[in-house]
Amino acid sequence: MSTPLRTRVARVVAATAAAALLLPAATAVAGPRPAPAEHGGGGPAAHHGAHPGTHPGTYLAPSLAGRATLSADFLADGPPSGADATPANGRTGPWDGQVIPGFSAMVDNHDGTFWAQPDNGFGAQGNSADFLLRSYLVRPHWDTGRRGSGRIEVLDHIAYNDRDHVLDFDIVHEDTPDRLLTGADLDIESLVRAPDGTLWVGDEFGPFLLHFAADGTLLEKPYPFPDGKSPANPYLEPGETPDVGSSRGFEAMAGIGRYLYPVVEGALADDGDARRRWVYQFDTRRGEYTGRRWAYQTDQVANVIGDAFATGRDSMLVIERDDFEGDQAVTKRVYEIDLSERDRDGYVRKELVLDALRVANPRRIDAGEGYGLGDTFSLPVQSFETVLFVDRDTLLVGNDNNYPGNDARVPGTPDDTEMALVDLRRTRVADDGVTVVGHRGASGYRPEHTLAAYETAIAQCADYIEPDVVSTQDGVLVARHENEISGTTDVADHPEFADRRTTKTIDGTAVTGWFTEDFTLAELRTLRAKERLPQVRPQNTAFDGLYQVPTLDEVLDLARHSRTCDGAPVGVYPETKHPTYFDSVGLSLEGPLVRELRRNGFDHRHAPVIIQSFEVGNLRELNRLTDVPLAQLVSSIGAPYDLEAAGDPRTYADLVTRDGLREIARYADGIGAEKDVLIPRNADGTLGRPTAVLRDAHRVGLDVHAWTFRRENQFLPAEFRSSSDPDEVGDLVGEIRVFLDAGLDGLFSDNPDLGARAAE
Repeated sequence: MSTPLRTRVARVVAATAAAALLLPAATAVAGPRPAPAEHGGGGPAAHHGAHPGTHPGTYLAPSLAGRATLSADFLADGPPSGADATPANGRTGPWDGQVIPGFSAMVDNHDGTFWAQPDNGFGAQGNSADFLLRSYLVRPHWDTGRRGSGRIEVLDHIAYNDRDHVLDFDIVHEDTPDRLLTGADLDIESLVRAPDGTLWVGDEFGPFLLHFAADGTLLEKPYPFPDGKSPANPYLEPGETPDVGSSRGFEAMAGIGRYLYPVVEGALADDGDARRRWVYQFDTRRGEYTGRRWAYQTDQVANVIGDAFATGRDSMLVIERDDFEGDQAVTKRVYEIDLSERDRDGYVRKELVLDALRVANPRRIDAGEGYGLGDTFSLPVQSFETVLFVDRDTLLVGNDNNYPGNDARVPGTPDDTEMALVDLRRTRVADDGVTVVGHRGASGYRPEHTLAAYETAIAQCADYIEPDVVSTQDGVLVARHENEISGTTDVADHPEFADRRTTKTIDGTAVTGWFTEDFTLAELRTLRAKERLPQVRPQNTAFDGLYQVPTLDEVLDLARHSRTCDGAPVGVYPETKHPTYFDSVGLSLEGPLVRELRRNGFDHRHAPVIIQSFEVGNLRELNRLTDVPLAQLVSSIGAPYDLEAAGDPRTYADLVTRDGLREIARYADGIGAEKDVLIPRNADGTLGRPTAVLRDAHRVGLDVHAWTFRRENQFLPAEFRSSSDPDEVGDLVGEIRVFLDAGLDGLFSDNPDLGARAAE
């Protein structure tokens, strides 16, 4: 079968378009320094519409260049703080000084120092009255793996204040001369320095735009958000409904020329699309919003926007993140968006610049000091909230540690504040010739058919991710192994759905449980995924109850915004589940599937997509509807259900005869065969000799992929088992290599990291 993913020329993120407009860096990275630009990014030198980072056959490979940390328990000078903070990780306030709970925004001074701004303190208006709003002058002493202490030095600070009595609502220090602002007054999250040295700050309580002098004094009244208020807005009228979610205001803001571009962190309350985030334009000269805004779509509903940084007149970096931390984290990404380019749904174009969960760490900087610190550097913190270019090839990323609550690195220990330098170097796209498919994602490590499983598969070097596709009652395609969901979700724990438990006949077999076609998407969204094989993979049960059932659209979005370890676009390998059954209940899969592929730009013959099915008729129909490659799935027993239902006597064994394979080649591009069809096992459980199926399939132009390779002993041939314990891990790499030596083109594995290793 055609595997266009492996040969398709990769589009490269245009991050290096910043080359001519980024400010001089205070790092040891070699290279010419471009001229300064306004507002930290988009001044007169900015390229308009140019993408010099895009080169055929190359991609931007990230690697860790330096890291520096500030102890979570560091206290700056000032009055005690945290009297009302929620105790966590062995820390209870108040603390004898001002806590620095990480940084939510940062400005490069281009002399080795940065102004770094924490947020409102301890997470809420009600517990942050003793936290003073400040911006700290810091100097990171980068640990590069060769030199540097890895320490963040705190040099000075400015205190945000309203000493000129600009505000017309009461503040905590209302009657003091300096009127220092606190986390109970405003929630400052984003920061842009204007050419005149004044500071523009994005707030979440209003949300407001705040204009401060360089010394931190408020210069003018807050500019209110034109499209609503948050629950903490001091001007909220009694009975008025907030349109902005709590703590979902201006977490991110970029500055380009005279304009600010604040980004709403979450969806607006009245927005029917929960994945939409809005980028607004504010004119600093006129002191007003221009009325222009742009729609950005997150990878999934719960994701939020963490920071923004201008890279050109129409472009900026945006952090998109989830609220998980440690090994639960799924999305900690930096995308570049282009306000001048929109996709077919009206959203701004976005391209991946950095997946902060997978950064090469060749010098093993701080390896072994916590989760995500090893051969691969990961920033698995909950609040990934700082990104900026320090030169044309290097990003600086950092975190808000939500002191004392976050413990992503070492459970039970508060996270330090981190700053990391990530080099983005152009590398050629590679091809090892073997297609590795993350079976239902990396289902050996995360509950199957979740975005966490798919993201893990991508991080483990899968070339394709595989969603099994079923339909909801309202015709939305979602990823589940079966339409019966009691084994893969917590539906049985929802008493409101108890009456939907029923028995149905699926492909001739009576099945009792709960079925996707009896739920709307909104109802299905209230459920959470769980591990399907808890006896075999008890470690995966730690993730039970965390992740939603993803739509096919979300899976396609994740793939099209990702890159494989080789730098190629990530492919999608959807399987249509029980198509004859879904036809019988008026929820045919073929049309909706093709429409979703088309809407996401995947419906063409060179797209990295392969559609698979155990049935024959729907593949023939799909062959008429789409140009993407198709794969006939083949089991070692039984027959395609549609043939069985029609009285056709052919079995799967008939399909893999020479004549059968020639017939498959008329409507499909390959087969996905159960392993035993290709290399059966001997009576003692060891691998036998390869059958003629591989040879015969190749002779008629069909590629051959095999399923399913799993690492536990019970799934392995006898010679590759490690013990008599069926759930212990055996030698999966050894088994896969036997199949590859026999001529296999690709493989489905619950453990794509081991599949990728076998293909090396």
